[in-house]
Amino acid sequence: MKVEIRRLDLELPLPKHQHQDDAGCDLYDGKDAVIAANGGRELISTGIAIAVPPGYAALVLPRSGLAHKHGITCLNAPALIDSQYRGEIKVLLLNTDPYADYAVSRGDRIAQLLVTPVAEMEWVEVEDLSETARGESGFGSTGR
Repeated sequence: MKVEIRRLDLELPLPKHQHQDDAGCDLYDGKDAVIAANGGRELISTGIAIAVPPGYAALVLPRSGLAHKHGITCLNAPALIDSQYRGEIKVLLLNTDPYADYAVSRGDRIAQLLVTPVAEMEWVEVEDLSETARGESGFGSTGR
């Protein structure tokens, strides 16, 4: 699938898959910033805008290594980019580490972008939903 992309910052790399068959492409940091410990957050520019094809959406997701090693995640993950949006992709990073600030540098890989199909749906209002084995059991209902 071809996705149109516009470079807003010519010095940053385009998103890319790090390995063959990777689902997500890395997004790159457009500015130096320090994200304060214990809930600090920073809105980071990626230097790109994309045209998501109709019938698809793009999702901005955290990078597992940043989350594991430094407590850095995306605050509104997954961030949803609809096919009609043409503005710059920005990433809202959150520092969950209780003690250590985290410095991001221009050009760092900060998040992943996943383009995925979305189903067009039509809501059908009913009096009752079909029965299943799970039923209405929700949070924690399957045990540890």
